[in-house]
Amino acid sequence: MKKARHFLIILLLFVLVACTGGPTGTATPTEPTATPTLPGPQVYVTPAPDVETMVDQFMGAWQIEDYPSMYTMLTADARGKISEEDFTAKYRNTAVALTLTLTDGLNYDILSTTVHPDSAEARVSVVYNTYFFGSLSRELLMSLVRGTDGWLLQWDEGVILPELAGGNVLEIVRETTPRGDIYANNGYPLAAQEDAVAIGFIPGYLDDDLMGLFYQTMSQLTIYQVDEIRELVQYAYPSDYVVLGEASQAEVDRYMSSLSMLSGVYLSSYSSRFYYDGGIAPQTVGHLTYISEENQYEYLRQGYSLSERFGSTGLERSFEDELSGERGASLYLKSPSGQIISKLGEKSASQGQSLVTTIESGLQYRLQQSLGDYRGAIVVMEIDTGRILAMVSNPQFDPNLFDFNNQNFAYALNPYAQPGDPVFNRATNGQYPLGSVFKVITMAAGLETGVFTQESEIYCGHSIQVCGVTYYDWTFEKDKPPSGDLTLPQGLMRSCNPWFYYIGEQLHYAGYSNAISEMAYDFGLGELTGVEVSEEPGNIPTDVNSCEVNVQLAIGQGTMTVTPLQVARFMAAVGNGGTLYKPTLIDRIENTDGEATHTFEPEVIGELPVSEENLEIIQDAMRAVIRDARGTAQLELGGTPYTIYGKTGTAQNPFGESHAWFAGYTSENREDKPDIAVAVLLENAGEGSEMAAPVFRRAVSLYFSDYINTGRNLPWEAYPYVIASPSPIPSNTPTITLTPITTATPEGGEETTGEP
Repeated sequence: MKKARHFLIILLLFVLVACTGGPTGTATPTEPTATPTLPGPQVYVTPAPDVETMVDQFMGAWQIEDYPSMYTMLTADARGKISEEDFTAKYRNTAVALTLTLTDGLNYDILSTTVHPDSAEARVSVVYNTYFFGSLSRELLMSLVRGTDGWLLQWDEGVILPELAGGNVLEIVRETTPRGDIYANNGYPLAAQEDAVAIGFIPGYLDDDLMGLFYQTMSQLTIYQVDEIRELVQYAYPSDYVVLGEASQAEVDRYMSSLSMLSGVYLSSYSSRFYYDGGIAPQTVGHLTYISEENQYEYLRQGYSLSERFGSTGLERSFEDELSGERGASLYLKSPSGQIISKLGEKSASQGQSLVTTIESGLQYRLQQSLGDYRGAIVVMEIDTGRILAMVSNPQFDPNLFDFNNQNFAYALNPYAQPGDPVFNRATNGQYPLGSVFKVITMAAGLETGVFTQESEIYCGHSIQVCGVTYYDWTFEKDKPPSGDLTLPQGLMRSCNPWFYYIGEQLHYAGYSNAISEMAYDFGLGELTGVEVSEEPGNIPTDVNSCEVNVQLAIGQGTMTVTPLQVARFMAAVGNGGTLYKPTLIDRIENTDGEATHTFEPEVIGELPVSEENLEIIQDAMRAVIRDARGTAQLELGGTPYTIYGKTGTAQNPFGESHAWFAGYTSENREDKPDIAVAVLLENAGEGSEMAAPVFRRAVSLYFSDYINTGRNLPWEAYPYVIASPSPIPSNTPTITLTPITTATPEGGEETTGEP
């Protein structure tokens, strides 16, 4: 009732006001008042997801092979039909079959899109860039459906390649070709396809009455001397299988009459890439390796088969493309049942090319046998061309042991696991302080700045104080009399440390703090030489603003390091009048018909910034190192019947005994034998004059005598190429001569020396 009364009262008041027109009771016309209304309905339209954006995301992920991201863009129905693992496998298998390039395997362009309320289509042009089949163009039709968060792809195999729709598959049939061979400069094979034989023995099964025949036959077939084989027999357990090495089948056949008489010797034939004589210059030539599991996908993409091996180190790696040739293949489309539908592509194979190296096999082989148990390196280079005749790194390894086909592979220690890291090429990758050999460069800097002349003279005592520090001479350490008054050339001849400490100090105070380091760079140190195998640049300090640093650099110490190859190269430049050549290991590349496709010519890369007059002063001082009665190499090299120039070096290092260096060159001026530069490094061997200089003598003697003159025994040898045993091993075997042993085999067996 109360609500009704309230309503009547309000209605009555409304009527009264309307009749009177206002509080005065006078009725006046009024404009109608607008009645408030509710706002009209608002329509919000959700735009359709951008189809091109989604397609770009999918194709972009495909380009970078982000298959997990691609999988998330599939519809639930598509994901229900294929797992992410199988989805990824289909794309990867297609990439392998097509041999998609690793860097730019896929390009695409969106041609058109059609959008419906709940579905869309996109036409995409795709170019597949392949190693084997060129560029293949296809047009993909991509069907999309609207999801809660955007478009999703209704995927099938046709989105990979139209031909794969309906479950078709691709199959690539590869065609491999023989790998190119590697030869020494005289045509002697270093690496080639060969029928080979793995050789080993079990000591307990050897016939005591035929041990002489056993030792001699094994020494002919392997790299071991008789005494070395005798030690292998003595120190092995009777039941051990002892790996001796490998020989070509043809070589084994020559000794088969002898071998057939021997018990306990095991021969296992195989056919593969064979490295002759246990590996001539193995770190330089390199070796092959199998495709590892983690790298299979990348190599299969490039057309390799899983059974193939590829170059892992050395020239085998650097010239992989030339040696392996052009692989061939055919690409087939097959139905789900395996029937061939069509051939989609084909590439013809072409055989690998061969390398003819600059290596002189006879010199290389003998120098390899000369370093004993020392870690070290020898580089022999023609001074007027940069051609490398020998590049030795010790310890050695047998590259045949990386071959699964070789029975000895299973019994020998992996070369990478052996002490001394024999696979490491110390000639190009070893970085060492140079010691007193560096004084050649310091002398050049002193002369070229004009701060010193050949008449400059100081007293070379046991010590000298420079930069506020007292430094000592080698004569003090060796308890020898001081060298006395010496001119600068005599300082080099005598390798007087105080002289070169003094040069470092005086150049620093004269405003030439960087003169020595700059001269070192001009001599080719601190940078790569450009040789065809892996190398390191070494280190030469720059912006030398410390007197003490300059003094240490002046004698080849401190933080400076070099490689033996760099040293051989600058010694060659000193010997040829100042020209720095790019070192080379390759003489030419030949096709299967023996025609040269590339011939390497000497390449000049710089000139020593030393005047002709000053260079002659340095050369004379280096000659005095050998000829002068007080020269540091006179005792070891003074009687050598060749004209040689050189410098000794003993480089201290914080990890043990000093490194022994000797580097120099010859000046024989013979038409048949180009002059050579030789750098010798022996790690932790002590004095360069006592240990490295004899190796230099052997290298020069072998080279100029056609391997007849070995240059006397080395300090560690019982006779050439054989290490002196700590104690003689009793044996009734024949005495070993200094020439290769000739085996007189029964029943018409042939005689051979097996020389490389």
